[in-house]
Amino acid sequence: MKKRSLEIHIDGASEGNPGKSGIGVVISEDGEVINNISKYIGETTNNVAEYMALIFALQEALIIRASEVIVKTDSQLLCNQINKSFKVKSGNLKALFEQAQHMISGFDGFKIVHIPREQNKGADKLATK
Repeated sequence: MKKRSLEIHIDGASEGNPGKSGIGVVISEDGEVINNISKYIGETTNNVAEYMALIFALQEALIIRASEVIVKTDSQLLCNQINKSFKVKSGNLKALFEQAQHMISGFDGFKIVHIPREQNKGADKLATK
């Protein structure tokens, strides 16, 4: 069976903080976009929206049986918390952090990297739709 490697751009957006929120996910394999996810997730904070984008992305990657995943996000907080360089202090993020870590354990390889907002236009557009 061929190992599937995915590159996933994620973004969460809130109108106000908290406010009406959405997520955007762009999943690519071998440089081709294979799936876009755009979802309204209700009233929440920007950080919760970022975590929800990650969780939807990881779920989708597990469903399509990816073995390796590189996630690109413009959220420095999310990136640093998932990489365990920042502690998760917020109670409403702790459960989402633990869920994400559990899902990450389902991959042979996982990496999350911080990118500038300008390099995340596709996911941003889906999150604010």
